[in-house]
Amino acid sequence: MAIQRPVRPPAVEAVLVAVRAALQAPREHAALAAAARAVVAEERARLGDGQAAARDVAALAAEVVRRLEATERAWSTGLTPVINATGVVIHTNLGRAPWPRAAIEAARTAAADPLLLELDRDTGRRGHRFRAAEALLVELTGAEDALVTNNNAAAVALAVGLAGRGRGVAVSRGELVEIGGGVRIPEIVRRAGARLIEVGTTNRTRAADFEPPLADGRARLVLRVHRSNFRQEGFTEDPDPVAVAELAHAHGALVVDDLGSGALLDTATVGLAHEPMPSERLAAGADLVTFSGDKLVGGPQAGLVVGGADLVARLRRDPLARAMRPDKATLVAVAATLALYAAGRATAEVPVWRMLATSVDALRERAASLARTIGEAVAIVDLHSTVGGGSLPGERLPSVGLALRARSADRLLGRLRGGEPAVVGRIEDGRVVLDLRTVDPARDADLTGAVRAALGDRS
Repeated sequence: MAIQRPVRPPAVEAVLVAVRAALQAPREHAALAAAARAVVAEERARLGDGQAAARDVAALAAEVVRRLEATERAWSTGLTPVINATGVVIHTNLGRAPWPRAAIEAARTAAADPLLLELDRDTGRRGHRFRAAEALLVELTGAEDALVTNNNAAAVALAVGLAGRGRGVAVSRGELVEIGGGVRIPEIVRRAGARLIEVGTTNRTRAADFEPPLADGRARLVLRVHRSNFRQEGFTEDPDPVAVAELAHAHGALVVDDLGSGALLDTATVGLAHEPMPSERLAAGADLVTFSGDKLVGGPQAGLVVGGADLVARLRRDPLARAMRPDKATLVAVAATLALYAAGRATAEVPVWRMLATSVDALRERAASLARTIGEAVAIVDLHSTVGGGSLPGERLPSVGLALRARSADRLLGRLRGGEPAVVGRIEDGRVVLDLRTVDPARDADLTGAVRAALGDRS
């Protein structure tokens, strides 16, 4: 009786030859060889005891090419663009602020081509790192100087470090907040090498509460943290910023004001509560003010620091500043966003402010047009939008949207998320509602198509 030998797959080299012949574009040998070895190894395991039919060289080469192309496409996994119809203007789960078109174009240019990032055009020698964003911050806030970091937590950590290692940082107990992602102000202070000194109480803190640690030298810096992601009501009191600054300066201490979301325009002009602005806090005596670039400013994720020139210069010299600085694409995108404010075009060109400033009448007109196109399964409804992104908690803006009828709101919401394009809405009063305040008017036709497709199955 003849001994049946196990079937063996083709050699890796034979598969590689076939792969190279099938490729439309050249690829590095190491990547080709790794993919070919993996496919051949899996084929060897599949053949096992010799009972399975072996695939030929061409079939294995085709599998290698398929895997290489799938790997090339994998970068986009989970990065599906969506239409935000939630009514949350700065939606953290959807990437926070959509960038202005000018910022997108600036980042694309910076990513595609070399630029004079740290090269002096006149001398040809190394010069200051790209400073356009910082110059615009100075213009917009009245600060002496400014610095851009990779996020606001980094900005706060650098600023708190000015207290000095082991020195005290005084913070109101009512401002020892968590700023998101499990990051808490006490941890930032400790990680910066400073010592946290709590003053006042959770609900009531006065300027006088800062006096003891400042007078005896335990505190060399006062950190004020704007409660931008929650609201206290009832029996509460906050210290006057001017009084705190005067007290700190009388004892030779610094004041750092963390505004969190930050705002370069007055939010009261669009019907919201007034959000403290960097220029106001600098005028009230803060030595440094930090805030985010990707929330109410409406640009890329960044930490923005404004204040005294000597203090900003010290931040720049901090060894950690290099670890916290943004890349060239972010820097130019921040500059492009800030330039829109300087040019008086923010409410028209910065998506966050365009959404906040859109009138209810304009939204109702869009809703009527969309409803006529979609048909009987939709109704126009009055809604309320929120700012989101840890900004202006409890504040709402009147809005208008569409309510969709279906036997199961949950299933319809799922079909909208799974469609092309994906649409993210919310359920209100048992119905799927799509808030038009957060939908770019340029996407109205796409929204219509997505809704009609999702409503095609009324289950």
